[in-house]
Amino acid sequence: METKNNKKIIRAWAFFDWANSAYNLVITSTIFPAYYVAITANSRNGDRVTFFGKSFINTALSNYALAVAYMIMVLLLPVLSSIADYRGNKKVFMQFFTWLGSLSCCGLFFFGPNNLEFGIICFALAAIGYSGGFVFYNSYLPQIATVDMQDSVSAKGFTYGYVGSVILQIICLIFVLSPKTFHLTSGGAAQLSFLLVGIWWISFAYIPFIVLPKGSPNAQTHHHNIIKGGFVELGKVWAKVKTMPLLKRFLPAFFFYSMGVQTIMLVAAGFGAKVLKMETSGLIEIILIIQLVAIGGATLMSRLSAIIGNVKVLILVVIIWIAACIAAYFVTTIPQFYALAVVVGLIMGGIQSMSRSTYSKYLPENIPDTASFFSFYDVTEKLAIVGGMFSFAFIEELTGSMRNSTLALCGFFIVGLILLFSLLSAEKKIKKNTEFSAV
Repeated sequence: METKNNKKIIRAWAFFDWANSAYNLVITSTIFPAYYVAITANSRNGDRVTFFGKSFINTALSNYALAVAYMIMVLLLPVLSSIADYRGNKKVFMQFFTWLGSLSCCGLFFFGPNNLEFGIICFALAAIGYSGGFVFYNSYLPQIATVDMQDSVSAKGFTYGYVGSVILQIICLIFVLSPKTFHLTSGGAAQLSFLLVGIWWISFAYIPFIVLPKGSPNAQTHHHNIIKGGFVELGKVWAKVKTMPLLKRFLPAFFFYSMGVQTIMLVAAGFGAKVLKMETSGLIEIILIIQLVAIGGATLMSRLSAIIGNVKVLILVVIIWIAACIAAYFVTTIPQFYALAVVVGLIMGGIQSMSRSTYSKYLPENIPDTASFFSFYDVTEKLAIVGGMFSFAFIEELTGSMRNSTLALCGFFIVGLILLFSLLSAEKKIKKNTEFSAV
């Protein structure tokens, strides 16, 4: 079967986003943050909690946990990608991380105020499962779509993710809004939502697991121990990247603006619950708005890129992100937060989809296996998350305010914006030289 631009394969690939985006929406974006803030805030200790004997601000602890989880993935992914490249079994790793993530979400069903350590560990393991599966999922993009189709296919994946996660979020919203109808407490409704995410995640993931092709073994390119080989392969990718004038400019820009984007996505619900005292139902509504607008945002950015180019679209979106960070610092009312959610939704899907397809376009054609290159991409993104989440948590602990943490993210976006302008200049120069050579 022809694997490139095959509608059945592309649809199955997109269903992986449908499956695991439910985790991102329910666990990191809405119900878990609200539930976590509610069970860890009390009159005796305020917003401080004790984790294995050490005291933390509650939201700072959960952000540190995510930073540690993504740091673990930074260390693991080069090794796992090397094995996947060597054996051609990246689908096996997609399955392993999906099971890890889904079972961890199911474990959160048992998370309560008396077992904080257990809940935080399950929370971190779910993040590892989500991020680990995504690197192998992303690496399929050049394998299933030609260069001219990668923008639209990438957008299709994110669109499936938004639609699938919204459907499950609405189901969870029913339990949260009316727990007594189902003989549940408000906390029980949240715990049931965690269980549903785990079941949804693993169930729909089997669509791509059945349909997607296996990777191609590439043992002849490996001359090192597999454990060491992953880092050697990353070094080789970096050496190749340095010879590519566009890719070597894109990746640093991607790193800095991702520090802002990924952090905002992970802390937005905690900000609403803690700073604006929003109820769980309100948080779900606001995230649903973001998801629904993001569906249009991903498609809009894909079409806009066909007119003005990927880099100009990224520059425009990063400028809007900077404005959104500044606005978040001054938000004091829930209606203002709703308005900001619409803006964030528009640019959230667009920047993720456009970043992935831009990187894919800059890759050399006909490489034997894309796992190593996308491992490099994902390591870059995970390092950005580690830096962003650690900075956000540290500034909150230092100043006692999440607002200050939000404003500090502007610096990351500004650096990313400057680097994107450098990339745009390099693109124009290469295009001009190419046209001159053709004459």
